[in-house]
Amino acid sequence: MALMRITSPHAHNKQSTSDVMKLVLLATLPGVLALTVAFGWGTLINILLASIFGLALEALALAARKRPIAFYLKDYSALVTAVLLGIALPPYSAWWILLTGMFFSIIVAKQLYGGLGYNPFNPAMVGYVVLLISFPIQMTVWAAPIELLPASVSVPNLWDSLLIALGFMQFPSVDGFTMATPLDLLRQNNALMIDDLKQQYSQFGQWGGTGWEWVSLGFLVGGLYLLYRKIFTWHAPISMLLALALMSALFYDGGSSASSGSPPFQLLTGAAIFGAFFIVTDPVSSAVSNKGRIIYGAGIGILIFLIRKWGNYPDAVAFAVLLMNFAAPLIDHYTQPTTYGHSKKSKS
Repeated sequence: MALMRITSPHAHNKQSTSDVMKLVLLATLPGVLALTVAFGWGTLINILLASIFGLALEALALAARKRPIAFYLKDYSALVTAVLLGIALPPYSAWWILLTGMFFSIIVAKQLYGGLGYNPFNPAMVGYVVLLISFPIQMTVWAAPIELLPASVSVPNLWDSLLIALGFMQFPSVDGFTMATPLDLLRQNNALMIDDLKQQYSQFGQWGGTGWEWVSLGFLVGGLYLLYRKIFTWHAPISMLLALALMSALFYDGGSSASSGSPPFQLLTGAAIFGAFFIVTDPVSSAVSNKGRIIYGAGIGILIFLIRKWGNYPDAVAFAVLLMNFAAPLIDHYTQPTTYGHSKKSKS
């Protein structure tokens, strides 16, 4: 009688947590480079200070919990959280903004729940939302794209950018150095057609926001690289982007004053693509099964559009992610895959 060889149903991955985190950090480089070219050195300073604060807070929390500091710091999870928050914040953010954000990201959203793997909410998005609610003025002052700056305004160099963040140098003139983002302009518009809005404000590019188009494409390149390396599956990010595009297509009326912009504009402006590949794919706070990830990602895409169109926040990625973090356990409950060796799904 011939013997049947039965292999294990489990998937194996030789990559450790630190290997995965290092690949995520590597994948952010195209987007960070595009942010630096488009808006100056501010994002790099954000990342630098957030990383210092994040690692220090992680070490303090681990020491208080009597955990081996070096062992846990080497998983690079705190560094990834710091980089993601630094990217999300406006360039040239003050040091105390970064410190406050990292405190809520590392201490409150991560360590108080037990550390990596136990946090129900995305740590970087918790820090971002706390800052947005607590300091709305500082969080809405975004540097203008360099190509749109008047000749009288010079871009701070790397050293000056650090001094601005540390409070030793005055932030450049608000009138000359900062501009409302395209999403904010669109949300506040109640009279102009979109074509007229584009002619009046140079923040609008061909498909999305000026500068934002290249930033989004940079994060798309990094996200596709992570997909290629099988760091995550396509289900959550693609379903999120498709849902956002579908919602914007359904409500797009050709460009009236009540329009929220075309699907390309919604995708290529703000943090949509960055969020899809670097926030939504967080394995801890998202759904577990592939079916669940599709529902989870689609829910985030729908919420992003709803908040952008009818809410008070122009980007909305962070709020949409946290709301779906709440729903992830419920999604998991109803999308459990069939247990290996059984014909029916198990009941939890």
